[in-house]
Amino acid sequence: MCKNFKIGIMKTKALYLTVALGMMLGFNSCSMDVIPSDELNSDILLNSAQGGECIMDGCYAMLKDEVEFLGYSSGNCYARHYFQMSEYPADNICLSAHTTDPLYEATAYMMTDGLKNVGTLWMVGYKIIYMANTVIATLDASNPDNNQILGEAYFMRGMMHLHMVTLYALPYSYGRDNLGVPLRTSCDASETVRNPVGEVYDQIVEDLRKAADLLGEDGRVKNNHGYPSKYTALGLLSRVYLYMEEYDKCIATVDEALNGASPDSKLDGDYAHYFINAKTSKETLLCIVHETTDNRGQSSIGSMYLKDGIGWGEIYPSDPLKYLYERYPNDIRYTAYCLPQFSGKDVMKVYVTVPATAEADPKAPHIYAGFELLDDGAGNYSFKDGGKTYPIEKRMIKGNGQADPSGEYVEYHTQYGGEDCLCRINKDVTLRVGFTVPMIYISKFSYQNGDPMLSSPVLCRWGEVILNRAEAYARSGKPAQALADVNVIRTRAGIPTFTSETEHGYDNAIQIVMDERRMELAWEGHRHFDMCRNKLKMDRRYAGAQPFEIVDPVNQPHIIYPIPNNEWTVSHIQQNPGY
Repeated sequence: MCKNFKIGIMKTKALYLTVALGMMLGFNSCSMDVIPSDELNSDILLNSAQGGECIMDGCYAMLKDEVEFLGYSSGNCYARHYFQMSEYPADNICLSAHTTDPLYEATAYMMTDGLKNVGTLWMVGYKIIYMANTVIATLDASNPDNNQILGEAYFMRGMMHLHMVTLYALPYSYGRDNLGVPLRTSCDASETVRNPVGEVYDQIVEDLRKAADLLGEDGRVKNNHGYPSKYTALGLLSRVYLYMEEYDKCIATVDEALNGASPDSKLDGDYAHYFINAKTSKETLLCIVHETTDNRGQSSIGSMYLKDGIGWGEIYPSDPLKYLYERYPNDIRYTAYCLPQFSGKDVMKVYVTVPATAEADPKAPHIYAGFELLDDGAGNYSFKDGGKTYPIEKRMIKGNGQADPSGEYVEYHTQYGGEDCLCRINKDVTLRVGFTVPMIYISKFSYQNGDPMLSSPVLCRWGEVILNRAEAYARSGKPAQALADVNVIRTRAGIPTFTSETEHGYDNAIQIVMDERRMELAWEGHRHFDMCRNKLKMDRRYAGAQPFEIVDPVNQPHIIYPIPNNEWTVSHIQQNPGY
């Protein structure tokens, strides 16, 4: 493996996509028996197995390294932008207030083609694709000694095209012929066009299938999940088939990956510490390995979710997600990774969602108004504001989210300001300084090696793959099989399982699976894609800086990002509608 190297990629016709490889490498750990000189030319590098490893190591480094784009470099890295851009437009997070970080525009559907996150992700993504193409074009495919590195190259090309097409093009389920993204399968970048979505997905499938055939079962380094293995390729392929609504192929791919093993045998039994140990856990199929030297501090992914001596701690779980978790308050996914910052005061509070300003716009952001909870001792709650008493209604909710006296879950509502307002009742929680949003930190991206800002963010894991199959079963009319997979996940979480698809007030297995995906994969970059590909509305009517609205992905052009200005103005590819 090569360390401490630099990779430069020069621009020619188009700023990002028309690139030529130029490399300057300073080797510490490359074998000098294979490469006898530190002064390498590209031909020697590209024609050696060790050189192929170095190029692929460069691909993995580019996922986490800070890069300069339009004068920005601090905190400007692929991993941070990807996890924010794929998660924040959905309904699992509450951004407590406006921020100058471009993550705000992603959260508020105010993206523009000049934002650094929009441009950086595109730039780095296609650089990695070019580097993978260089390995594929150069290494001798007839030599089995090259299988692992070639497999890594096919995998990275497939994964990066998947990232590009899911962020910058409409979901596959909206039509194969819609504009996709430029498809790069060679080092020839003489022409830049946007291939149809269907063509891009077909190539992703081909690349991941090829990768699965070439990669070893343990990857390049056993128990280091920074490198893809055969099972990584199959796991990601199951996601692709799910997105393509090829449900039988999704199921068959997961079966192939399991190879007769039980789903529960693939999960980490210590979920409370799983993300701390992601880079070596048996559940991880691929993560972006970060060591102590890779810690981004205030610019890390975890910095927005948590403040512990360092960090911003500005993003919290959304109300709908908290209510879903609180149906079973002992759910390990909630107790281990949602950290309420209680004030220490021995008082119960009721928090009512109200408009942040007197603006007439009903979509204006909302905040919490907090009041001391009054309890008459008979189970009747209320609060006082301005000398007036407001009763709080306890509503029973079914699993499908509908109010029904027969429901087994609870929501609290009050009539306040002429509106029916959802309330939260809990111990007094510290408010973020200068704001009126109770702080509930999220620690999925924190505490690796005990460091609050360090993690190795997970790109693919068995928990997701099992739920990919569960959804495929549910949408294929096989509810019993879907519930069996869901129950594996719920058993690990320590909450009740299902015996029928109408249990706990649900209407069908699809509803159950979607709720389970929401809880299990929260903040990992899946929720937005799940809702958009299934054309499901996202209810974002809760406190936070986002517009107070229900987002219908079918009628919201900004569910996808604009083609970066520095791309379309040079290569003249078509911009996305609405930008």
